[in-house]
Amino acid sequence: MEDAWDMPYRQAALEVMRIFKREWTLAVLATLALGEVRHKDLLAEINAVEERIGWSSHEKPLSARVLNYTLEGAVENGLIERRAESGNFGAVWYQLTPVGRSLLRATRPLAEWAQQNRQELRNHRPSNDD
Repeated sequence: MEDAWDMPYRQAALEVMRIFKREWTLAVLATLALGEVRHKDLLAEINAVEERIGWSSHEKPLSARVLNYTLEGAVENGLIERRAESGNFGAVWYQLTPVGRSLLRATRPLAEWAQQNRQELRNHRPSNDD
């Protein structure tokens, strides 16, 4: 088996960025941080947080279609687990895996960096005229 440290740093960083290419992935992981959540409640909880913070992280509400796409990717990447109750109309639940929990923890230093550098980043944003 190949040693994990053999992977170049840049390649590893790009793999993580690929996971976050789905813009709602972090919101889903954060919502699941406190425990298992039913599928039907995820959409409402994520949009409630976005509304509470003034839609500063996303321009429009999360749709059911985009949520399902995001959940599929997170399951494929081993970040969350899906559990379906038996029966035709059984509830579907999602929870973080240990890998998903560790990825969520790993985003904290990035968030702290963004908070510390927010003004500098805003000063260097290109204008709409560029």
